[in-house]
Amino acid sequence: MPAHEGHHRSYDAVIVGGGHNGLVAAAYLARAGRSVLVLERLGNTGGAAVSTRPFAGVDARLSRYSYLVSLLPKKIVRDLGLDFRVRTRNVSSYTPVERDGRPTGLLVGGGERRTREAFARLTGGEREYQSWQRFYDMTGRVAQRIFPTLTEPLPTRDELRLRVDDEEAWRVLFEEPIGAAVEDRFADDLVRGVVLTDALIGTFADAHDPSLKQNRCFLYHVIGGGTGAWDVPVGGMGALTDALATAARDAGAVLATGHEAVWIDTDGSAAEVTYRTADGEGAVAARHVLVNASPQQLAVLTGDQPPTPAEGAQLKVNMLLKRLPRLRDSEVDPREAFAGTFHVAEGYQELATAHAQAAAGRLPTAPPSEIYCHSLTDPSILGPDLVEQGYQTLTLFGLHTPARLFDRDNDAVREELLKSTLAQLDAHLAEPLADCLATDADGRPCIEAKTPLDLERDLRLPGGNIFHRELSWPYAQEGTGRWGVETRHANVLLCGAGAVRGGGVSGVPGHNAAMAVLEELGD
Repeated sequence: MPAHEGHHRSYDAVIVGGGHNGLVAAAYLARAGRSVLVLERLGNTGGAAVSTRPFAGVDARLSRYSYLVSLLPKKIVRDLGLDFRVRTRNVSSYTPVERDGRPTGLLVGGGERRTREAFARLTGGEREYQSWQRFYDMTGRVAQRIFPTLTEPLPTRDELRLRVDDEEAWRVLFEEPIGAAVEDRFADDLVRGVVLTDALIGTFADAHDPSLKQNRCFLYHVIGGGTGAWDVPVGGMGALTDALATAARDAGAVLATGHEAVWIDTDGSAAEVTYRTADGEGAVAARHVLVNASPQQLAVLTGDQPPTPAEGAQLKVNMLLKRLPRLRDSEVDPREAFAGTFHVAEGYQELATAHAQAAAGRLPTAPPSEIYCHSLTDPSILGPDLVEQGYQTLTLFGLHTPARLFDRDNDAVREELLKSTLAQLDAHLAEPLADCLATDADGRPCIEAKTPLDLERDLRLPGGNIFHRELSWPYAQEGTGRWGVETRHANVLLCGAGAVRGGGVSGVPGHNAAMAVLEELGD
């Protein structure tokens, strides 16, 4: 809703930012009988988890930024009674490669027999498939044990280690660079690369980075739902945030769009939030303030020293096609290859080379990326005419493109990177992707690309980092507080992705901030 004239002067909780985590917190608190006001700067709620029609005159509603669901606990969907569903992808991934002068690749999915045969076709034997099974059996056991803790008070490191109850898994995931495990367990360069990619989504790191930030990224990508599966949101990502907004409103929360919070004044027990609208400034009192924004923005609002932003490192591309392109590897149907994650230039050595080039300040000569087609699993995001004509969406996520590379000329570097990224894809296609692109009402190709600097500008993500900051370990550390949402101000909580156990579309920080408030209030 626009500027809301029915504001009270005081609320139990004021939530700054109407992204999915803020809406989760609003719904929980309002359902508990608390008065809640959400202040959202933009004209709509949803933040980065929205669906939009980016191409003029084309009835295609795409998940513009966030696009897959893994970390959202079913508990939140059940607790809030959300009208929201996901669908499982039948294929996990396809990775094309040229071997001995012929196009081939690795298809993971479609049943155990097909996956085993695909490994044998690529590698010539059983060893890599058996290693794959053992490795992901291990991560699956870890996922079952860790995922439920995300909506509980933070365990200590020792408590989480006892919960994992697997010293080998703990060492592999929590103590040594993930590159060591990949190299110890797998021999094939392509297989190694497929495993490593989960450690690099939005994370600029080498496989052997001593900071282990790649391990933290990998962990969050394999524990979702207790299985590690990445599912397709039916209706697009906006279906989730629309359902959350409805749940919050139905419970009594006030959602005020076009309201930008500019200052939080607090003494630790009572607070006042100053906001700005198109008509001027206003202020509202609150017992608690929950900030669904980055740690940097939290610091600006409270007058504290902002932390150094964590650099984003991704290229996001949305496309609409008249048809899926044919593959050079004729043994794989494009409808299967693009239904899962289609890896491009993500062999192990290719990833290492791309990282080294970007670290040296150059665009990777072979930019790595991964692609998937939402509309194969969920055609509801397309209008009936587009579905009938066989149109399909493609979402591309590029790796190892840190924000620093775009500083000299964001527009020019974006175009250069997009061109070279699509050239890497074309190398595995039997026809150029450009021949398959749909056009909008003005005759322009249906393709848009977003760099880290674009995300920083459009969504206020510091450094363009999709996680708001480097991902954290899912256990308590000095200063993290009981729920991982606490700040140095007793009644101001961080409920965005920058909270401990934040990152991705999960709702976990929103849930945990609401639980911290209700716990303090004795509910």
